[in-house]
Amino acid sequence: MWGVWLSVPESVGSASVGPNAVDRPRAVVFGCAGLEVTADEAAFFRDADPLGFILFRRNCDSRDQMRRLVADLRASIGRADAPVLIDQEGGRVARMRPPHWPAHPPMGVFGTLAGRDAAGGRDAAQEAAWINGRLLAHMLTEVGITVDCAPVCDVPVEGAHDIIGDRAFSRDPALVIALARATADGLLAGGVLPVVKHIPGHGRAFADSHAELPVVEADRATLEATDFAPFRALADLPLAMVAHVVLKAIDPNAPASTSAIVVREVVRGPSIGFGGLLFSDDLSMNALQGDPRSRAEAVLAAGMDVVLHCNGDLAEMRSLTDAVPVLSGAAAERWARAEAMRHAPEPADIAALTTRLAELLGTAQA
Repeated sequence: MWGVWLSVPESVGSASVGPNAVDRPRAVVFGCAGLEVTADEAAFFRDADPLGFILFRRNCDSRDQMRRLVADLRASIGRADAPVLIDQEGGRVARMRPPHWPAHPPMGVFGTLAGRDAAGGRDAAQEAAWINGRLLAHMLTEVGITVDCAPVCDVPVEGAHDIIGDRAFSRDPALVIALARATADGLLAGGVLPVVKHIPGHGRAFADSHAELPVVEADRATLEATDFAPFRALADLPLAMVAHVVLKAIDPNAPASTSAIVVREVVRGPSIGFGGLLFSDDLSMNALQGDPRSRAEAVLAAGMDVVLHCNGDLAEMRSLTDAVPVLSGAAAERWARAEAMRHAPEPADIAALTTRLAELLGTAQA
């Protein structure tokens, strides 16, 4: 059932607020429409000066094309170190796909591996998850991408919407913690910053936040023991993405991403204690109400450090830009701490790691 994984290819103008704010980029990450940066996009990005960019399937065709795209996006804002993000989890959520890139397994495969052998399954799963993270990082750094929106740290429950499903490692929070940590460590070893998602938890949602606003009915004690546990254990990691999900027990009136209560009491507070930089989930998702500008204002007012606007619609991006200030002083410090964790990829034998991962997953060719 996993024979396809890693079966690859033949080689084939900123507003300014506060001291030194003029030196800070705007607190937003933008998408772009296609395989190359248009003249209109380049001019807009130059004036808007976003923190960075995020790529989707529509932006990924080949290695050479992606290298050019990433370089041109950075050139448009004059910052060679601007972050470029992508959601490259594996399984269903993979923007870079065969035949140019390997197909990586969904994260649930590693949880299944952990349960295969009571004696050694967990150790094998952690090794496999680390290798998978390291191989993902290799694939991304080859084209200049520096941030992967992974690992998924949500804990799904029986009957929850399949929008998470096998994107999650396990229904066991302890196993999610171990495998998410291994994945994040593998990404970092390969020179890529991980983004834990979807803090404070999307696994219990019975709706897809891309389409509508999920409302989680669980009591706070249950959330503390399960949903929040992986994020609490991984609170030292540099970046996180906040879910558009209502936690009724904490703030029944707003999703976490627009709830100052959830951010203050849970995400930044003692429930999780996350000290890194917070991205909103995509503003384009239908869980949020209002136009792009009002959505941006709402997530920033709740305590997000950076707004994500992903759909590449230039008119929408223009409409919200004036509502987004430059990075706050605290956000700039968080971003600097994140960047300090990123380094050149550690030496690795990619072919040997690929073979070892196939052995661990039981997909090695005889």
